[in-house]
Amino acid sequence: MENDELPALELAFPGPERDRGVAAIEDGRKTALTGLMEIYEHAGEPLPEEGQRFAVLDSDGLPALTIELTEVRVVPIKEIDDDFARAEGRGYANAAEWRKAHEEFFQSEGVAEFLGHVPDIDDETLIVAERFRVVG
Repeated sequence: MENDELPALELAFPGPERDRGVAAIEDGRKTALTGLMEIYEHAGEPLPEEGQRFAVLDSDGLPALTIELTEVRVVPIKEIDDDFARAEGRGYANAAEWRKAHEEFFQSEGVAEFLGHVPDIDDETLIVAERFRVVG
């Protein structure tokens, strides 16, 4: 399957944050993704599944590379450990840094605009924790 026939995966919002994420995947630093379960529910999107492939889009909306999910877990945010945090490839030293950054993003103006409210984030907030490998 050509990568333009795959479902699209967009990291964060177009711009510097997405560009850094795509670059981190390209250079092998980023091997994990996190999504807020509430976003999937609000969008009516099915959860991703292990083995599923995605075309990762750049800030111009063009496919930059293809990834394959190797693990998908729905867990409370408090269960993310240091290893997963580092696999996000954003330079987090530990799960506490990862959580602070993700809480800020999940409560950002863009997410709030999409959801219609600022989501409450606590230890039990469900997230979709994904690990992947680059396949093209």
